[in-house]
This record gives sequence, structure tokens and C-alpha cells, in this order.
Amino acid sequence: MKVAVVGATGLVGTVMLKVLEERNFPLTELIPVASEKSVGKEITFKGKKFPIVSMDTAIGMRPDIALFSAGGNTSLEHAPRFKEAGTTVIDNSSAWRMDPAIKLIVPEVNAHELSIDNKIIANPNCSTIQMVVVLKPLHDKYKIKRVVVSTYQSVTGTGVKAVEQLMNERKGIDGPKAYPYEIDLNVLPHIDVFMENGYTKEEMKMVKETNKIMSDDSIKVTATTVRIPVMGGHSESVNIEFENDFDLAEVRSILEKSPGIIVVDDVANLKYPMPKDAHEKDEVFVGRIRRDESAPKALNLWIVADNLRKGAATNAVQIAEYLIRKELV
Repeated sequence: MKVAVVGATGLVGTVMLKVLEERNFPLTELIPVASEKSVGKEITFKGKKFPIVSMDTAIGMRPDIALFSAGGNTSLEHAPRFKEAGTTVIDNSSAWRMDPAIKLIVPEVNAHELSIDNKIIANPNCSTIQMVVVLKPLHDKYKIKRVVVSTYQSVTGTGVKAVEQLMNERKGIDGPKAYPYEIDLNVLPHIDVFMENGYTKEEMKMVKETNKIMSDDSIKVTATTVRIPVMGGHSESVNIEFENDFDLAEVRSILEKSPGIIVVDDVANLKYPMPKDAHEKDEVFVGRIRRDESAPKALNLWIVADNLRKGAATNAVQIAEYLIRKELV
């Protein structure tokens, strides 16, 4: 089992390597891939050093699986080349997500859609992943009509430059900017570019990706995505309107029994999910579970997950694990 990690030196690529190691992924050969300026440098995996190779070298090595986290343009150019070499590509960029021929996968929700013919598989947006993991078991039971979500997203979702901007601002250092405004002691209701309808691209990703992953265009979704000066994970305030009424105790029970979810909901003892608790964890955390008293058959939830792990690296590795388990590679 030869596995290439494309973008191995980036923020998500580094976490992918960490997750592969932690989960004892059954690879026999690791092929780290990065930009030309990184070729020849070494990364350490399970105590051994591996040289970083170029894209062409990696394709020539014909890996079984390639985990991509190197940006949309890189993926559009090179994922088809890996596919032609017989490699199954799991891509973390937005390049292929809304392509009708490409599966958009969250293993807890729709891994069963995968077949041996799916040679390019898309990893959804981080904020969508953690939400649909929670929505799916509730939709199966009560049928979701509408979702209103507001996100509180970590600077790590933007990348290294954003983390540096936050830390520089805290130290009073004037450095490179990832955002148009200061992020420390501030909140930016703006993630990705604004579109003609007044929503940002990130907000529309959550709408369209949710419908595709859940295989249900009848679910209405509206989103406001916000960048906040935290590390460790993304948080989401989610309001769900159901077709059928629900029992709160049953909702908690369903979520507690669902794969990949940890319920942290004990307000009497001030227990609820926070980004610092989700940091470096693979699960999705849910709390503040309560009935929406302003609307019938409606529920409020607070959802938190590590955006670099379940929101990116872990989800991709879980897809790869599923492919191996089902002998689809």
C-alpha cells in the first residue's frame, strides 16, 4: 500500500502525516510530495526520514492512494494525472466538490456511495463536515426541513499566514496580513470572497455541499460564516427545523450512539464543547442541545470540531481507511 501525501509540508499535510501515524494506517511506502523548492528536504514519519519528491516523481511511483492538500489549482492540474496512473486521489481542496461526477464524502454519512470506479474523491469543506456528521442521524429519524448555521471559525482554517498574523498582533509586531483587518480582539463576518448574492463563497459551500452529501436537495440551508481569533477548531451554532417532532432525550440518545460524535451537554456543571477541548481530537463534539421555543419542531445545537483533523486530514484518512477495508483500491 503506497500512499502519497501531496502538500506534505503544509498545515493540513503535516496533520495528515500525524493522523496516518497515530491511526497506524497500513501503508508500506510513504511518498511525501511538495513544491519544487521543498524537493530533497526530508520529513520524519514513524521515526524514519523520507525525502520529499516532485509531482512527476510521485506519479511515476504509482501510489495506490494520494492524499491531496495543495490547493485547488494544483489538484485540478495533477489529480487527473495520478488517476491516469491508477492512483485513487482523495482531495482536500474545493476543486472537485461540486463536480457531479465526483463523490463528496464524509465517511459517517455517505461512504457507502463509493465504488472501485471513484478515482478522484472530494473531501468536503471543514465547516460542512462537522455539521453533516450531526445532521445525518437526526435527518434519518425526524427529516430535516431547514438549517440555519452561524460559524465561529479558527484562524488555522486560513493557513500559516493567518496564524502568524494573529500571533504577531498579540505581540505588537507589524507583519504580513492574511486578512483585510486585524483579527486579534476582533471578529470578521467574512470568510472567502463575496458573491453576487451577498453571501461569501464559504457560506454557499455549506449550502451546496450539505445538499450533495446528504443526497437531499429539499433541505434548506442558510449560513453566516465568521472568523474569530482562536486556535484548535471551528464552532457552529446550528438551528434545525424538522418535519416531525422530537423528544430531547431521544435526540441526545441518537447523537450519543452515532459514530464520530461525542455529546458534551451538562449545563448544570458548565459542560459544553469548546475549541480548546476539540483540539487534536478526531471526533465532533455536540452540546447546548435544546428545543427552539420560538418555532415548532425546531432544535438548537452547538457543534465543535478540530478543523485541521476531522475538518480536513482525519476525514481524508478515514475515507482511505474505508477504501482499504472495502477493497476498493
